[in-house]
Amino acid sequence: MRIACIGMSTIPSRTANSIQLMHACQALADLGHEVAVWVPGRGPSVPPPELVAHYGLHQSLDLHWVRDWPGLRRYDYAWRALRQARRWGADLFYVWPLQAAAMASSQGLPTLLELHDRPPGRGGPMLFRRFLAGPGVRRLLVTTEALRRYLAEVYDHPMDPPFTLVAPNGVDLARYQSLPTPTDARRKAGWPEAFTVGYTGHLYAGRGANMMFDLAQEMPDIHFVWAGGEDAAVERWRSRAAEQGVANLTLTGFVAQETLPPIQEACDLLLMPYQRRISVSSGGDTAAFANPMKAYEYLAAGRAILASDLPVIREILHKDWAILLPPEDREAWREAIRGLQADPGRRRELGEAARRQAEGHSWRARAERALDGLEAEA
Repeated sequence: MRIACIGMSTIPSRTANSIQLMHACQALADLGHEVAVWVPGRGPSVPPPELVAHYGLHQSLDLHWVRDWPGLRRYDYAWRALRQARRWGADLFYVWPLQAAAMASSQGLPTLLELHDRPPGRGGPMLFRRFLAGPGVRRLLVTTEALRRYLAEVYDHPMDPPFTLVAPNGVDLARYQSLPTPTDARRKAGWPEAFTVGYTGHLYAGRGANMMFDLAQEMPDIHFVWAGGEDAAVERWRSRAAEQGVANLTLTGFVAQETLPPIQEACDLLLMPYQRRISVSSGGDTAAFANPMKAYEYLAAGRAILASDLPVIREILHKDWAILLPPEDREAWREAIRGLQADPGRRRELGEAARRQAEGHSWRARAERALDGLEAEA
C-alpha cells in the first residue's frame, strides 16, 4: 500500500511531536508499505545520516518539505501536500493536521487522522466535523482512552472500534536490547559510581523540574541526571545549581534519540514527576490527555519508574510495574526514592516487570493496529 503521511511538525526539531511523527512513519515502512512523508518548511538543514541519528531511526524516510505562508494557518500547506500526495498515487492519506484531514476526507480520499489532543480553537472543531462527515473518512487514531471518551461526549459521531482506535505511543525496542547494569552503563558514560536517579525529556512547565531540583538539594549522596531540554532552560538550571552549590545534579542538555537509551540505562531509577498542569512546546495544557513517549522508553530501559499518579498516566503505568505518587508531594517522592535506594531487590523486580510491559508497545505493533482492516480497502 502507498501511504502518504502528512505531518504538522518541523523536521528536524527537538519537539516530541516531531519524534513521534518520524517513528510512526518509519513503523509503517517497516511493515513493507511504500511511505512518503510531507512536512511544512523550506527543506532539510542537515544531511540524511544526521537526521536518522537525531531521531534514532534505522533507515531514511522519503521526506518532502512544503513551504507555507504563516498568515494562512497551514491551510495552504495542507492543500499543497494533499495535491502532491495525490500525484504520488497514495492509497491512504495518514494525516496529523486537522486541515489536511478535513480536505482529504471531503474529497473522498481514504483518510486516517491521528489525534493527540482536543481539536483546538474555534476552527478545530469545525475541521474535525468536516473530517467525520466526509466520504473519505476511514479511521480516527487517538493516543489515550481519555481522549476517545472526550470526543465521544462532545461530537455526534460513533467513537468505537474499529473506526476509532486507541493507539498509545511506542518505543523502538531494538535500541534497548542486551541492557547493561546501571554500574556498567555509568562507567561507560564516565559518571561517578553513585546511586543515580534520572529524568529524560524537556523542562517545560509542569514537568516537575522544581521538585526534582529540591530533591537533589536534599539528597546530596544521590546523583541526579537530567537529559534533555532546550538550551536556555538547561543554562538557567545549571546556573541555579552552581549558585546554590548543588554539585550532584548533571544536566546533559539536548540528547539525540540515538544516544538516549544508554543514559536511561545508567540510572537506577527513572522519574516522571508530571504536575497537574503539563505544558507542551505550543504552551497548552495537556495533562488530561498526555501520552508521554518517555513512559515507553522507561519501560523498555528496564529500570524502576517513579511517576505522578494522574488518571492519564494510569493508562500506561500500574502499581505492578511502577510506583505512582501524588504529584508535587516532595516528601512522598523523597521517601519513595530512599526506599528503593535501600531495596535493590524491589528495584530489580519493578525493572523486570516494566521491561515485560514494554514488549507490547513497539512502534511496529502500533502501526499494525493502526492499519488493521484498512489494507483490504486499498
